[in-house]
Amino acid sequence: MNKLTKRLAGITLLGAGAVISSTASADECSLTITANDAMQFDTKELSVPASCKTVELTLTHSGTLPVTAMGHNWVLSKSADMQGIATDGMAAGADAAYVKAGDERVIAHTPLVGGGESVSISFSTEGMTQEESYNFFCSFPGHWAVMQGSFSIKG
Repeated sequence: MNKLTKRLAGITLLGAGAVISSTASADECSLTITANDAMQFDTKELSVPASCKTVELTLTHSGTLPVTAMGHNWVLSKSADMQGIATDGMAAGADAAYVKAGDERVIAHTPLVGGGESVSISFSTEGMTQEESYNFFCSFPGHWAVMQGSFSIKG
C-alpha cells in the first residue's frame, strides 16, 4: 500500500468510528433493567454519561407472579433518601405504586408491573451531579432491602 492509500484507509476508519460513536451516545441514555419472582434486579449498577439530559428506562418483570403478589417498580433517589421513601411508600399503598404522592425526594419512578409486564419512563437528569450518591430500588413492601443498586452520572 502506498502512503496515500494508507491515509485514505485511516480517514475512512476514523469516519466510521465517528458514526458508530454518535449512535452509541444515544443508546447510552437508554437503560433496561429486569426484575424477577425471586426479588432480584438483573444488575446492581446503572449509569449514564453526564451528556444525557434525559434518560429512558425500561423495567421488565421476567417472572410469572401477578402484580399483587410480586409486583415490582423502579424508584430513583439520592442514597440518603431511599429508606424514608420506602417507608413512606408503604403507607401510600399499591394504588400509588408504593410511592408517596408528591414526594420531592423521588427523582423518578415507574408504575408497578407484574410477571410478563414491562414499562418505560423518561426522566430528566437536571440537578443530578457526578458527586452525589444515588440509588434505585423497588418500593414494593419488603423488597427495597434486597432490590436495590447504585445509579451514577459519569463524566
